[in-house]
Amino acid sequence: MQLTLAMSLASAFASVQAAETILGAYMFHRHGDRTPKALAPTNLTALGYDQVYSSGQYYRSRYLTGDARIKGMSEDIVRLSQLAVTAPVDNVLQNSAQGFLQGLFPPVQTEQTLASGEKVHAPMDGYQLIPINTVDTGAGSEDNGWLQDASSCANAKTSSNAFFNSAEYKDLLKKTQGFYDALVPVVNETFDEQYINFKNAYVVYDLINVAEIHNTSIPSSDLLTNETLLQLRTLADAHEFGLAYNASDEMRAISGMQLAGEVLKYMNTTIKSGQSGSNTNKFGVQFGAYATFLSFFGLADLTHANSDFYGVTDYASSMVFELFTNADASNGFPATEDLQVRFLFHNGTASNTSEPKVYPLFGGNDDAISWDLFSSNMNKFAVSTTKQWCNKCGNTTGKCAAFSEDGTDGSANANSSNGGSHMSATVGGVIGAFVTLAVVLGALAAFMLLGGFRLVSKKAMGARPAQVSEVTKV
Repeated sequence: MQLTLAMSLASAFASVQAAETILGAYMFHRHGDRTPKALAPTNLTALGYDQVYSSGQYYRSRYLTGDARIKGMSEDIVRLSQLAVTAPVDNVLQNSAQGFLQGLFPPVQTEQTLASGEKVHAPMDGYQLIPINTVDTGAGSEDNGWLQDASSCANAKTSSNAFFNSAEYKDLLKKTQGFYDALVPVVNETFDEQYINFKNAYVVYDLINVAEIHNTSIPSSDLLTNETLLQLRTLADAHEFGLAYNASDEMRAISGMQLAGEVLKYMNTTIKSGQSGSNTNKFGVQFGAYATFLSFFGLADLTHANSDFYGVTDYASSMVFELFTNADASNGFPATEDLQVRFLFHNGTASNTSEPKVYPLFGGNDDAISWDLFSSNMNKFAVSTTKQWCNKCGNTTGKCAAFSEDGTDGSANANSSNGGSHMSATVGGVIGAFVTLAVVLGALAAFMLLGGFRLVSKKAMGARPAQVSEVTKV
């Protein structure tokens, strides 16, 4: 009897699963492994290329060829009307997007016969050319040591700078100085001693993390115990989350607001195209920096679902919004009230042995919510138009001039530069050591070139197991 009941339940579950239809998806993806920010310009490494390529292969198996395939999406030959790919003007992010697409849509053998009878074979076995469009903000993200330096939003910079006046920051700065003092022998060939503190937690962590992944020898490596490396990562997490999100001042989460707006715009086009009978706008993919992950995690209250969302995401991490229905979609696009959305996240490269997990959004408990509820909650903080962005940011020149009443540049009030690797004056020296970067580059380059490299993995939360192999030197 128990066996019969179990079989009946399994059959019923299978029927429910079979009835589900994925209608579209939008993904935000971090770049792969790269060289350190302290040695700008940063570059994607061979490991990083492999990470994003493998991620593309996984999502191909999920959305194009597997049981969770997106309804109506071309499986082998890309249809550009169905796929939209974006990234900032950034070497690491653009190349990561390209590597991902090579895994998502691998080469296809193509041959063309000309009128003369001559046969032409496609280069690179039919490598598929997929354009990557650029997004307005985030240019040079991976060359900036301070996450808001890639933002041109004046009010977001001011808000982010306020973190350095918070009690939380001042307390950690004081309590952790001894910890950072002990690490001076590890990084003093790169940074001045006064730079090595919580004020620069992420840049110090980033340099050591890259060395741990790639270098076979590190100065005073005996100081880098597992406990020390974990503390370095934890402090960097606290530092960056404080700069990316604050519940009482959400303006610093502008990148997460923009992402929310882009998700809503794309999914709305998916729904409208489906309702009109066209087979377009199936899969949106955007590559960006970890700051956008952190900002969105805070805005969507994902920290309520799992405390790991307070941390900086690993290389090649991905989060996906899936639009699906349990209604019959065989004879047309479902009614709006039958549409649902779920959120999935994977820390590090997703694979068939380590797949993304579903997490409830907006502080709730449900793995999936109706489209109406999803769009309503996202619209509470989403920035979807240039006018909205300009008004929130306080910018009044350039693209914002059309929405300005006084014609002044609101960004001037942010006390922060907008380009290159220049740092905010309000930070008061947070990344001030970059001013001396020209002096220390020679020492850092020698430090990075003295040894060979090896690969290790970082923290878990869905990340795949550690791998060990050799790659080209940084």
